[in-house]
Amino acid sequence: MIATSAPPAATLSPAPVQDIHDIKPPMAIPNGWEWVWWALGALAVLVILYFAWRYWQKRRSQIPVEPPVPAHIRAKQKLEEALTLIAQPKPFCIMVSDTIRAYLEGRFDFHAPERTTDEFLYELQATDLLLPEQKESLGKFLESCDLVKFAKYEPREAELRELHGSAVQLVEETEPRLISNFEFQISNDDSQIPLETVEQGQVVNRKS
Repeated sequence: MIATSAPPAATLSPAPVQDIHDIKPPMAIPNGWEWVWWALGALAVLVILYFAWRYWQKRRSQIPVEPPVPAHIRAKQKLEEALTLIAQPKPFCIMVSDTIRAYLEGRFDFHAPERTTDEFLYELQATDLLLPEQKESLGKFLESCDLVKFAKYEPREAELRELHGSAVQLVEETEPRLISNFEFQISNDDSQIPLETVEQGQVVNRKS
């Protein structure tokens, strides 16, 4: 009797283990109202900023703005201060002449402080900013000041007060003056001020 051997048992391999993943969270469904609330919030911020800006502009417009001091007032104040230096001829003449140059620049928009006296007087002659006698008086005034500033001339106090008086007189003669309705009519009737060159309320030279 032939013995038969049983076939070897098949080798059983364990089944492959698949990767284990966490459970996915629930997917959020977009809500259309969310964008509406964001838009309303942004609009509210813009409205608040707009009214804040309007309030700031209103407050700013209500703040009183101090008007600038007129050139002739500043000049008179500086000339008054210059009298404290009358015992020192050179500083006195420097302050007085610089005041007049600054006054002419502010009053007539004539840029004088950076020019020499000769340059300034030469250019002034070609303008109608001052009357002929005022130009002549100004020329003598600046030349006298230059003698003290650069030629070491020592004037007496009486001469310095005369220079000071000339400066004050020039300011007073050229300071602005408003023309009233009555003066405006009289001036034009007498042909003293050409109609095409002056209007009501315009400032004119006091010696005009």
